[in-house]
Amino acid sequence: MASPQCCANPPTPSPDVGEGKVVESFGGLRSYLAGAQESKLAVVLISDIYGFEAPNLRNIADKVASSGYFVVVPDFFHGNAYVPGDDVHVWIKEHTTDKGFEEAKPVIDVLKEQGVSVVGAAGYCWGAKVVAELAKANEIQAAVMLHPSFITDDDIKEVKCPIAILGAETDVTAPPEQVKQFEQVLSSSNTGIGYFVKIFPGVSHGWTVRYDNNDAAAVKSAEEALADMTDWFNKNLSETGVAALLP
Repeated sequence: MASPQCCANPPTPSPDVGEGKVVESFGGLRSYLAGAQESKLAVVLISDIYGFEAPNLRNIADKVASSGYFVVVPDFFHGNAYVPGDDVHVWIKEHTTDKGFEEAKPVIDVLKEQGVSVVGAAGYCWGAKVVAELAKANEIQAAVMLHPSFITDDDIKEVKCPIAILGAETDVTAPPEQVKQFEQVLSSSNTGIGYFVKIFPGVSHGWTVRYDNNDAAAVKSAEEALADMTDWFNKNLSETGVAALLP
């Protein structure tokens, strides 16, 4: 279930923010695109409930793109991102992660059609569950979940690609004990799938994307999470042998 932390520190949507561009349809979804479209490596970023117009998320997309990836940030909410003050439980029933998973697959199909060799995906809160489903379905080659929501041990058991899980010290939705349990599940698996689990001290749910840019400590923690995420993609997407194909 969602917690009040899922709604805390709401961003101000800014449709014009970012160095990339917005297209009306990418795999059927309005999307923010960043980086070289001819890149053989792609990353799909899946937002939290506040959607793809969050300025910090756009900034993250631009920074990931600067590492050589073509980055797609789809609007899974079709212009109906969560609005502060609304009933979040009602909103979630209308915007299920199952639907997000189904709508993500055509996005990945388009990436492959345009010549992308491997695809990674990162998801924030709501988006982390979509990433888990993609990883379970073998749709992606590397996964990152940041302050995840709705994830179970059974989800983690079924993941079929290298996965990183970044959690917060203060998080009632994915408390440290649960994140450590996910690590235990991964460590006891005989699949040999790579994993990286880290709990960030002094931060709460949402710290990676819903932070105050004027708070130096918050920015530092968010940048550390971004570095960990990018490093994970660099390691696990490059190891497929296509890194040399980067433009």
